[in-house]
Amino acid sequence: MLIQAGRHIELACSGVETDPTGACQLVYDASRKALASILENQGVRATSRGGHLAVLDAVTAQLDPPLGQALRSFDRMRRRRNSAEYPRPDTPEIAPADVMQDIVKAEQFMALAIKVLDQMSPY
Repeated sequence: MLIQAGRHIELACSGVETDPTGACQLVYDASRKALASILENQGVRATSRGGHLAVLDAVTAQLDPPLGQALRSFDRMRRRRNSAEYPRPDTPEIAPADVMQDIVKAEQFMALAIKVLDQMSPY
């Protein structure tokens, strides 16, 4: 999953100016996969009930404290991706600058996953 997440980030970086909405979706998927890799490493997975928010809830339960604060931007990214996927008439377009900020966050999620993978044993 982490390899896929890294590829998503690379592709988002290359396309952010051309297709910021597509890049936003890739960055969100990269973040979700990075966090889901923590669960996968333990032999668990978030349920389909609750959708992608279940990944955040499960990882937060694992890492908070002390690392829960690092996860706060994931929910904002999830909401942004959702509004891009299902836009309302008043939904503003996604700007490349916003995606670039999220790329930094996605890279931080990957670093967090790499940091904790060796420290968390399977259930």
